[in-house]
Amino acid sequence: MALLETIDLVKRFGGLTAVNKVNFSLNQGRIVSIIGPNGAGKTTFFNTLTGIYHPEEGRILLNGNPVHGLRPDQIAARGLSRTFQNIRLFDNMSVIENILVGMHVHLKQAPLATLLHLPSFKREEKASELKAEELMQYVGLRGVGNELAKNLPYGGQRRLEIARALAADPLLLLLDEPAAGMNPQETEEMTRLFRRIRDERGITILLIEHDMRVVMNISELICVMDYGEKIAEGTPDEIRADARVIEAYLGRGAVAGQHEEKL
Repeated sequence: MALLETIDLVKRFGGLTAVNKVNFSLNQGRIVSIIGPNGAGKTTFFNTLTGIYHPEEGRILLNGNPVHGLRPDQIAARGLSRTFQNIRLFDNMSVIENILVGMHVHLKQAPLATLLHLPSFKREEKASELKAEELMQYVGLRGVGNELAKNLPYGGQRRLEIARALAADPLLLLLDEPAAGMNPQETEEMTRLFRRIRDERGITILLIEHDMRVVMNISELICVMDYGEKIAEGTPDEIRADARVIEAYLGRGAVAGQHEEKL
């Protein structure tokens, strides 16, 4: 059984079909990338998977269970976490507080226990703080727990967003352009972090990324979208040679030129 599966998924905005009959399957334990030109529908696809948008047609299955139509917090509680293309942190909250927010889908204490600071609440609070400290160290943010999120450098904010997503104990982590705006060293460090997350924590990763070096180096499978449709799927080598992909990125002339060279 696939960890994530979409069946004929459709998302429309008025007369625009942003995601058009997309069938997609992702097995557990893999690192898979979604690529495509600007406006291809990649982020809309992510937003539909995570409940920000509800699809007009089709189904989304997580571990075989339907999640289309659920709220984002309900989907997160079932094991799907994400980061965003534009960083979305609580700027005036501390680093550790931002990570604690990511745990809310699994916290069990009733409002009364929280209000009265009962022993059960204190135990859960302490365990959450210890987990947040561990996640800070894991993503490379050791010793900055009391810093305001807005005061972190850009790369640190990216890492914090990943730590917050990991705080929900996901089965599947969706990363929307996680290397955007980073220098080559930061990009390489982030790529190593993604591999560690998969290998050490057993979390499946699905990412949108425009940096082709990252995509080709880390992906075991690549899905290509254009005009809301899935136009190709395969290994990095297969995608490099796919005429539909070359056309989507470079135009028909590039495909024709490639064929002429082979002749």
